[in-house]
Amino acid sequence: MIKLEQAIQKIDALNAQDPNLEKDGEQEVPKELLYSQRMTQHLFAFEPDASEPLQVAARAQHICRWKSPREDYPMTRVGYLKWREELKKMHAQVTGDLLESLGFEKEFIDRVQFLIKKKRIKKDQESQTLEDVICLVFLSYYFEDFAAKHETDKVIDIVQKTWAKMSEKGQEAALKLPLSATTLDLVGKALA
Repeated sequence: MIKLEQAIQKIDALNAQDPNLEKDGEQEVPKELLYSQRMTQHLFAFEPDASEPLQVAARAQHICRWKSPREDYPMTRVGYLKWREELKKMHAQVTGDLLESLGFEKEFIDRVQFLIKKKRIKKDQESQTLEDVICLVFLSYYFEDFAAKHETDKVIDIVQKTWAKMSEKGQEAALKLPLSATTLDLVGKALA
């Protein structure tokens, strides 16, 4: 357990370097530090008995994300997909190096990297759990801002794609979230 706590502290220390700040109540917090804390919070609410590799993968999901900005890739669908794929590799590498420096075994590191890369969603239970938690965090904290910047048809398409990635348990949890009327309306349209 001590090594797990050290890993979480190191992930947080790296994410605390994010120059992008986000409001959390009255204070501004490094964006990816806040995201990683939200991931852990939702993971334990969704899967209280999450394994240690899953806990690390959730916390490190966006580790150092600001170092690979979206603007560095073409603003096309292909550019977006390439950016996302490169991010997964970068997050897995940074986390693997961090875990190795703490003396974690190769098997543990490999499992964390597998989860961060979101391999075998729908076939690997922990990969699916991580995907569900990512979707729940998106719906809880980021969806409304995203929806305000895009056409309704695109937003509905994104909700439908997000919903398809989720397990039945994840979908049930999403419907219990305290969502705004705007979000509920868009989700309702997407699922109609």
